[in-house]
Amino acid sequence: MPELPEVERVRKTLDAAMTGARFSRVRLNRTDLRQPFPAGFARRLLGQTVRTVTRRGKYLLVRLSSGDALLMHLGMTGWFRVESTSAVGRRRRDRDQALENRHDHVVFTMSSGVTVTFNDPRRFGMMDLVAAGHLPRHRSLATIGPEPLSRAFDGSVLAAGCANRQISLKVALLDQRVVAGIGNIYASEALHVAHLSPFRRASTIAAQSGAARPASAQLVAAIKSVLRRAISLKESARYQDSRFRVYDREGERCPTPGCRGTIVRASQAGRSTFYCPVCQK
Repeated sequence: MPELPEVERVRKTLDAAMTGARFSRVRLNRTDLRQPFPAGFARRLLGQTVRTVTRRGKYLLVRLSSGDALLMHLGMTGWFRVESTSAVGRRRRDRDQALENRHDHVVFTMSSGVTVTFNDPRRFGMMDLVAAGHLPRHRSLATIGPEPLSRAFDGSVLAAGCANRQISLKVALLDQRVVAGIGNIYASEALHVAHLSPFRRASTIAAQSGAARPASAQLVAAIKSVLRRAISLKESARYQDSRFRVYDREGERCPTPGCRGTIVRASQAGRSTFYCPVCQK
């Protein structure tokens, strides 16, 4: 599932393609994704101007001139294709093209001459239209924790979310109520940068009173660093080998200077965890 850095890159792409433009046409190729589209979905979008495209955790928010918001989630396999509308119209309908696009479920034609298509083979994505003022109470957003790259997210906030919790620190980071947008990959990466074991109890980064211990501030700094690097990393093949420090690097030498450890893979809560047993304590 895409995590915060991947969703943020999608947000930037959609913001550039859609902001300031009107929805000229909305085509739904099915009645649902993870859940049914809301009643009047296409009709409510038609003619609306996109004010901006923002993000909350792993959710995309398209703010409309009506005050409503188009709330979207990529799910496991969702992605957006942005193309010139004229190019879409000229495209030859051959068999290979039809096979490639058979999972195109939503097509937004914008007044700027751009077509934005949502493709999702597994249909775990989601789209909803939320009325003005109701967004903070929407079931998908109401319980989400702080944004990890915001100034509000610091050691005290993370410690409060982990205090007295007996689950592992890695599993706590995956809880979207503790911090928004972090998934399996960047939890492993951040814990390695912070030199903290993914298996230590979440409660160990907070005092009994809930106050932050040094490890909490250490982990917050690592989370911010890992996410910022991932967002800024260029989408180029020559960068792929350096994307991750430990994730999917089982058996490789630990990249921490002076560490003689080897990256190990383990299973936590049904997911793969990659870490160095030597420098992560």
